[in-house]
Amino acid sequence: MKNKIVAFFALFVITISATAQIDRSQPPMAGPEPEISIEKPQEFELKNGLKVLVVENHKLPRVSYSLRIDNKPIATGDKAGVESLIGSMLGNGTTSISKDKFNEEVDFLGASLNFGFSGGFASSLTKYSERILELLSDAAINPLLVEEEFEKEKTKLLEGLKADAKSADAIAGRVGSALSYGTKHPYGEFVTEETINNVSFGDAVAFYEKYFNPNNAYLVVIGDVEFKDVKKQVKKYFNDWTKSVDVDTTVPKPSPNVQYTQINFIDVPDATQSNLSITNNVNLKMSDEDYHAALITNNILGGGGEGYLFKNLREDKGYTYGAYSRLGNDRYGASRFNATAKVRNEVTDSAVVEALKEIKRIRTEPVDAQLLKDAKEKYIGNFVMALERPQTIANYALNIELNNLPEDFYSTYLQKIKDVTVEDVKRVANKYFQADNLRIIVVGNGAEVLENLEKTGIPIMYFDKYANTAEKPKFEVKLPEGVNVNSVIAKYFEAIGGKDKVDTLNSILLKYEASVQGSVVVSEEKRMEGKLVQTISMNGNPMMTVLTTQEAVSMNKNPLPENMANDMKPLGGLFTELNLLNSETAKITGIEKVEDKEAYKVQFPGETVSLTYFYDVETGLKVKEVQTISMQGQTQVQESLLKDYQEFDGVKFPGTREGSQKGQLVVYKLLDAKINEGVSEADFN
Repeated sequence: MKNKIVAFFALFVITISATAQIDRSQPPMAGPEPEISIEKPQEFELKNGLKVLVVENHKLPRVSYSLRIDNKPIATGDKAGVESLIGSMLGNGTTSISKDKFNEEVDFLGASLNFGFSGGFASSLTKYSERILELLSDAAINPLLVEEEFEKEKTKLLEGLKADAKSADAIAGRVGSALSYGTKHPYGEFVTEETINNVSFGDAVAFYEKYFNPNNAYLVVIGDVEFKDVKKQVKKYFNDWTKSVDVDTTVPKPSPNVQYTQINFIDVPDATQSNLSITNNVNLKMSDEDYHAALITNNILGGGGEGYLFKNLREDKGYTYGAYSRLGNDRYGASRFNATAKVRNEVTDSAVVEALKEIKRIRTEPVDAQLLKDAKEKYIGNFVMALERPQTIANYALNIELNNLPEDFYSTYLQKIKDVTVEDVKRVANKYFQADNLRIIVVGNGAEVLENLEKTGIPIMYFDKYANTAEKPKFEVKLPEGVNVNSVIAKYFEAIGGKDKVDTLNSILLKYEASVQGSVVVSEEKRMEGKLVQTISMNGNPMMTVLTTQEAVSMNKNPLPENMANDMKPLGGLFTELNLLNSETAKITGIEKVEDKEAYKVQFPGETVSLTYFYDVETGLKVKEVQTISMQGQTQVQESLLKDYQEFDGVKFPGTREGSQKGQLVVYKLLDAKINEGVSEADFN
């Protein structure tokens, strides 16, 4: 024991001595330059056309399989969405294994397996590698395609479209692609309710049989495997995959860039912020000499927090939570440069002007040498870290194969990044970032942003939410004489039982129930003057509690940000409408139809949370609620239809509340309503 103590103290002294010799005023020496060594895959090909690339890596006892169906881009026209439908059905069972048993086995093996129409990916421990390969092949060759599952996926896709109907992000993505490429181009067409309803189960199966085949398929295997074993197993499980008739499609050219820089405006009246996209088409391929310089140039403009756009629009001006750019590449010659940001309505015009200024800057001013050095080092760091993921290696192996790249493309990658010069950045920026042929796509609230956008002097053209040309929106609201926010709210109170009756209320308790994917969800509201506590529980287990008082708003006892809490305080109390009477910010913005009945649209704007309520013109009842939350550059819209009012002790409440959750229709039924009972001050502590 004594010897052990002496040894310990000796080690302690040595450690102290060594530490004392370190000069902490000097940064540590940089480590050696990373060497990128991506092993050349061993290859073989089956008679049916499946090409297999194998990279042995015995560092960890894991293996991954990446199946890629390398079809040319396919335009599906009036049946757009058929590929999404069939893709969502793949990987969920086979003709010999039910969906539940298939998924249970994958989980039991601790593996992962997922599919889309362009292929699939699977990974597992090495000891289960043959079985997971067998499951992958079975799911690809013998998928369980049944009409019942097709109808479920179709319903989910349609509900998702409804949920995205007023999403500025979804609209911007759809219209941006359609205008840039053209709606006949595979990259420009989009899915609608009509095109989905055009797709039958037979169409989906026929599409699978025509395009999901080994003709143009690649399987990349990476991990703790032996080439000879992989070759034997792949032949065993994929030999029966039948080669189909080659489909030779021609990829059309995208629409040309616009003749002059212009704003393409899409009006979304409920939008609390504007979605900006400044874009032009480019023809950039990985095999181009400009490729590496183009990557760094885009990173300097908008690749992250150090980019020109981010520093200007967020750090300097505070217009947005983030501003970025992307410079795409495509071997079919159809890609885009795209600078994006989500900004507050009141600074939409200023954000456009500043973003254009930064694009001009990188085209005309030499980039700072230190900034260029930092951009290259950051890119190299991210590149090296990405190599830790098996899917990255699989993608690199495929990139070389599919893009006709030299075998040393990735081993020389970092050096080519380091070789990018100040002159390269300016040259590439002028080649790929247009100065006079930019589309500035703005999706936003025209009533609040158009007047200032017009002052920029940039020509404005108008489009609807599906990229059709449109007239300039009109914002004058013609209301019947005497109708205003207060009169609409007064009629609402009369419709639910009368203001006199409402004034006698001290508390309200409402309990709603819904079934969501087999689970029972209960929403309970307790209200008193100036207070609201709402609890959501699933299968009897509390999931979320939101407490709203005049002092603060909290979720699960955690205070919400001050600006968000201030916007939500009006929700507290017996009725939100009591807090909104005589509001200086509330306004009627139109008369719209809600399920074929006209309703006054009343908006209550907020900094982060905005409310829009719809009141039936004839009955006065509130028939729809929309809550829009905009934070950190993200927007979330929650809509509820209020129906089947029921009377409790002289006061009417909606018997059902219908909304969408992750693309699925959710219907809450009123279980109970109590007036002046069941609620106490203790509920709000």
